[in-house]
Amino acid sequence: MSRGNRLSARSIVAAAALVSIGGFAHAQEVLKIGLLASLEGPFAAPGQDGMRGADLALKEKNGMAGGKKIEFVKVSSDATPDKAVNSTRKAVEQDKVAIMIGPLSGDEGIAVKNYAKTQPNVTFVNGSSGAQAATWGDPAPNFYRFNTEGAQWMVGLGEHVLSKGYKKTYLIAEDYGFPYSQVQGFMASYCAKGGKVVDKAWVPLGTKDYASVIARIPKDVDALVVVLGGADAVNFLTQYEQAGGDKPMVGGSITVDQTVLNYKGKRRESLLGTASAGPMADSIDTPEWKKFVADYKANFKDGFPSPSLFAYLYYINTKATLDALDVVKGDLSDGQKAYREALQKTNFKGPAGDVRIDANRNGVGTTYITEVTKAPDGSFYNKVVKTVPDVTQTLGLPEAEFRKMGLGTRDVPDCRT
Repeated sequence: MSRGNRLSARSIVAAAALVSIGGFAHAQEVLKIGLLASLEGPFAAPGQDGMRGADLALKEKNGMAGGKKIEFVKVSSDATPDKAVNSTRKAVEQDKVAIMIGPLSGDEGIAVKNYAKTQPNVTFVNGSSGAQAATWGDPAPNFYRFNTEGAQWMVGLGEHVLSKGYKKTYLIAEDYGFPYSQVQGFMASYCAKGGKVVDKAWVPLGTKDYASVIARIPKDVDALVVVLGGADAVNFLTQYEQAGGDKPMVGGSITVDQTVLNYKGKRRESLLGTASAGPMADSIDTPEWKKFVADYKANFKDGFPSPSLFAYLYYINTKATLDALDVVKGDLSDGQKAYREALQKTNFKGPAGDVRIDANRNGVGTTYITEVTKAPDGSFYNKVVKTVPDVTQTLGLPEAEFRKMGLGTRDVPDCRT
């Protein structure tokens, strides 16, 4: 071989090596995605399960999306708007994440949505926040929520409760955006069909002493409507038991979630039959749900008997995030324009039904009316008694009528008389 041919051969080998190295580097390109959940405060247990749901969605894709290795940058909140924004800001501005998933709680979602408006080149996808105002009225063009929200989760529950004979109820709920939404979703139909909520007790998030609330519960109501979550729900249930309370309950979506259902206490038995509603239920009988539960149990030995609402919501939002990355092959150029178009078109069959969003980038989906039931192994779960398909943010009402009612607040709706 001549010297020229030897040089040519070496050049070819060197070039091939560079291509190989370049290909390997490209295959190992890392995309950072921020992941925010409440790992402190009253929703610490729900936050941990939310993280499990996100981790499961990523594991199903072998840690890859859009041809890139995905690295979660995990940050924590305590269910307060300020902490949620500060943690999100750290992930976005210091850790330079391109996409942000979270937060968990209602007012956090509204605050993160407002922060998203200041970061137009970053895409924000909800975690499990369910306050209406995160997507209704003043949405951010770069904030997406693939789950339905708190008011949507309660559609149909009012009629079901009336069928059980609960015509007069007393409400106990946390005093922030998500419970406002839940209460509106329940009361809109409950009041319209003749039910009365005789009074409301709004308590601060993180309340530990419910003595004064329990003392004010009227003797002549048929049931309590309790919209508390996490440690707040457990504290109330324990203290109501100790006070000798015996009224049946209607639960908010997170009041009888797996993060609360299996607490220890005598009052736990009285939860049997408790009506509630939400975007998923423990007893859904489909191959997709059964696979989700089996995968959750196989991967998280420290988890709950069944995935919580938070695990489910973080799972579907994370899956949507990753699926859209696959569609655009990881291309986040041009202000993530193509990626956001892919997100808008995302539609898949999730564990609890089809996952899709509307023009406000908010989920449209099925609501499950449930009742608490005991499994043969002694664990408690939510059994489906009715489904309400294709629930939108106007709660089945014409948009003009919904806008006239307005978003849920402490006083909207009202049906005391």
